[in-house]
Amino acid sequence: MAINHVEGKVFPLRRDNVDTDQIIPKQFLKRIERKGFGQYLFYHWRFEDDGKSLRDDFSLDTPQYQDAEVLLGGKNFGCGSSREHAPWALQDYGFKVIIAKSFADIFYNNCLKNGILPIQLEEKTVDALLRNESHVDLYKMEVSLEHQTICDSEGLRVSFEIDPYWKTMLLKGLDEIDLTLHYGKDIEEYEKNYEVSGLGI
Repeated sequence: MAINHVEGKVFPLRRDNVDTDQIIPKQFLKRIERKGFGQYLFYHWRFEDDGKSLRDDFSLDTPQYQDAEVLLGGKNFGCGSSREHAPWALQDYGFKVIIAKSFADIFYNNCLKNGILPIQLEEKTVDALLRNESHVDLYKMEVSLEHQTICDSEGLRVSFEIDPYWKTMLLKGLDEIDLTLHYGKDIEEYEKNYEVSGLGI
């Protein structure tokens, strides 16, 4: 799914070193499809031991943050195991953009490959965004991938960096398989020439 302009609520996760087992616990990794993981997102933080009652100390399910599309995090977001289910769970829940002070490399790349826009900003910038969020009841943000800008509902505007290759992939809604298929005719032509040359098997 292509992503360019995202405008919506922001959920602040004021925690560092959020690992992939906290994002989606290991007991839910048995599903073979990419859908359906969102209900288990941050499972042990959201639910009591019975798996049904919501905890009072985690606000994701409150009306204030319902349908949030931007997650605002801290340092080393997505550390731990390399499970691709973590971005699947975030995306299935509804998050399209994750802004953090830093990311674990594998998680960052898994987000890009699965259509989530991860944005790394300086600590002082993320702290400013978190302060703005704490001052209002409804905090919203507008993210433009095309222009590489973030504008929040309090008037703060910042720019961000992204590799041109991944920017194009996200804007066009492509994954690496789609990109390969895009060059299908070129690949077929190469294979034909390879066989004609006598080098083919």
